[in-house]
Amino acid sequence: MGLHRDYFDRQADFRILHKKEPKQKLVRLYDQAKIFNDLFEIKQAKKKQYESLRGLLFNIGLFLSLTIVTLIINWKFYDTGKLVDLTANAIYEDELFEVPPTEQTPPEPIKVLKQPNIIEVPDEETIKEEIKIDLDISIDEDTEFEAIDIIASEEPMEEVADEVFTIVENQPVPNGGLASFYSYINNNIKYPAAARRSNVQGKVFVQFVVNKDGRLTDLEVIKGIGMGCDEEALRVIANADPWIPGKQRGKPVRVKMVIPIQFVLNQQ
Repeated sequence: MGLHRDYFDRQADFRILHKKEPKQKLVRLYDQAKIFNDLFEIKQAKKKQYESLRGLLFNIGLFLSLTIVTLIINWKFYDTGKLVDLTANAIYEDELFEVPPTEQTPPEPIKVLKQPNIIEVPDEETIKEEIKIDLDISIDEDTEFEAIDIIASEEPMEEVADEVFTIVENQPVPNGGLASFYSYINNNIKYPAAARRSNVQGKVFVQFVVNKDGRLTDLEVIKGIGMGCDEEALRVIANADPWIPGKQRGKPVRVKMVIPIQFVLNQQ
């Protein structure tokens, strides 16, 4: 009897549990739905909060971007320092016309001809005196004038057809001598009016070639002072009489030369 009673009690408990299960499921479903609803409401609240702040954040970002761009445009990317004197180590053009030392036997001392200066004259008036001209022409021992400085960088070479030499055995000289050449320049050169008005002075370096027949060709100003002085120096030298041509191994050759003509105003 006792065993039968226990069996019936257990069956009754089982039926009671089966009756309670649907209610428990409903409770669990309700709790889950409530949790999802709370999460959705939280998400919606955050979305509304973001929507309200989006305009403010956009304006702040735009302001920061414009500020950064303005700073970059106005920012100095270089350091301010002291001015450097670029002329301290400058190489002046006069130094380029020095003849390099050679092993040739030095000539006997020759008499130095005093060089005249260019003076200020009216536009159409011919200069009668002074032109400071730094001419150094290598000439024979019997000549009584100073030799012209010749730009050169090599020893005498074998003659080549139409080759232009810078150093030859016998250098070209003006036909009639240096005195005649000085006189020609003094009597024909004119100080340009524009140069006088602007107080322009200085040296004009003229390069030319003495051909085999003595004519002066290929004239070029390699350093000038402007204001018409360059053109005047070219004009006077181009109209000069032919020179005695230079010779290499006893034959006339073409020789390149450079002479400076100095223009100096008469300061009163």
